[in-house]
Amino acid sequence: MKSIYLKELKQAFASPIGYLSLGLFFILTALFLWFIEGSYYLPNYRFADLYPFFSIAPWILILVLAALTMRSFSDEFKTGTIETLLTKPLTYTQIVLGKFLSIWTMGLILLILSLVYVYSIAHLSINGSLDYKNLISAYLGLFLLTGAMISIGMFSSALFSNQVNAFLTGLFLIFLFYYGFEGLGNFNLMGGLDLFLKKLSLDFHYQNFVKGLIKLSGVVYLLSITGFFLMLTAFILKKRIN
Repeated sequence: MKSIYLKELKQAFASPIGYLSLGLFFILTALFLWFIEGSYYLPNYRFADLYPFFSIAPWILILVLAALTMRSFSDEFKTGTIETLLTKPLTYTQIVLGKFLSIWTMGLILLILSLVYVYSIAHLSINGSLDYKNLISAYLGLFLLTGAMISIGMFSSALFSNQVNAFLTGLFLIFLFYYGFEGLGNFNLMGGLDLFLKKLSLDFHYQNFVKGLIKLSGVVYLLSITGFFLMLTAFILKKRIN
């Protein structure tokens, strides 16, 4: 599994897709936070607060992570290298985990680099200091959310040999699990099922982290979604190959 992890991580930084995806995240977040006056515009906030960043980041990650994961398996099937990969003494689960951990590492690097926003707001603010306890909670939630989104994107990639199809399906499924269920629940059309639908949403649990509430239920749910889609990915691989 380690060899798969290192190989995928090296390939990610050897291709322009990795750099373009990371660059896209920072360009879009910087535009919303510092240049476009709106609800995410940091200079309008009177106190040192990174809530706008944690609000806009998941929406940008939906696009970025769908792009990062689209080729994880679709490219292997298209080029036929999946057969070469299977000649190694690795199980389907190990292959999936190796690829997942490499992309999640890229997500971690992205989050570490985003600490520049923490530095900026902490030094520019004159009306108070950042709540670092809340900040750690929000970053933990964003890290776990990133893992869940990556697993969904990889599942989508395992379904197709075409990267465009994998990207579009990943984009749809990540959006559905991040906010789609919650959006349906907000219409209040299903009575007691509305709250259940909201709790299926990744955003429902992520928002607790942003508020500084590290709930065990939120951690378990985000990790469960990650594990569920990784198992589905391994299952799809086995079915497509056999």
